[in-house]
Amino acid sequence: MLTFDDLLHRARSLAGEGRRRALLGIAGSPGAGKTTLAERLVRELNGDGESWAAHVPMDGFHLADVELDRLGRRDRKGAPDTFDAAGYAALLHRLRSDTDEVVYAPGFERVLEQPLAGAVPVPPTARLVVTEGNYLLLDTGAWPRVRAALDEVWFCETDEDDRVRRLIARHEEFGKEHEAAVAWVHGSDERNALLVAGTRDRADLVVRVG
Repeated sequence: MLTFDDLLHRARSLAGEGRRRALLGIAGSPGAGKTTLAERLVRELNGDGESWAAHVPMDGFHLADVELDRLGRRDRKGAPDTFDAAGYAALLHRLRSDTDEVVYAPGFERVLEQPLAGAVPVPPTARLVVTEGNYLLLDTGAWPRVRAALDEVWFCETDEDDRVRRLIARHEEFGKEHEAAVAWVHGSDERNALLVAGTRDRADLVVRVG
């Protein structure tokens, strides 16, 4: 079984000395631990305040609620077609080649449940960009362009009961009543999780999160 140090070494080797900037994707179902793993990798890679690695989440490409309302997709927020996949792919391709200036990526405000433009700076010193999200390995729509921009994609998985519990707790933390959180997790989130699980075999590495 791979240790975290093994993962750290593998991530670091993607963008070795003198090589171009590399992009690492971490995919997985909602609540699988993608963000936790990405943040820990970047924190350790940056060591004592360096900017060798950057974290750019896919969540910044959520469509705003006002646009989801217009499209009639608000009740499916989090599904593949509620993201700007083409915009996400375009940013990733830019990050591969544009290393002479700061590139700004959108973030996502959990309390507001809305994307925030220009919230994530990626400095020229970043040799590795770690991005994470549910649909990095999806083969429909604009999502294959996302995979094409990434050097590797790891699939993050965990115990299903733990994943569901964490997901319910997350929805409650950001404002949903318990019953509403449970309904959302066993409805919309579960449909998305099944879709994501079907992409597991396309990953370069499967990472088991405890």
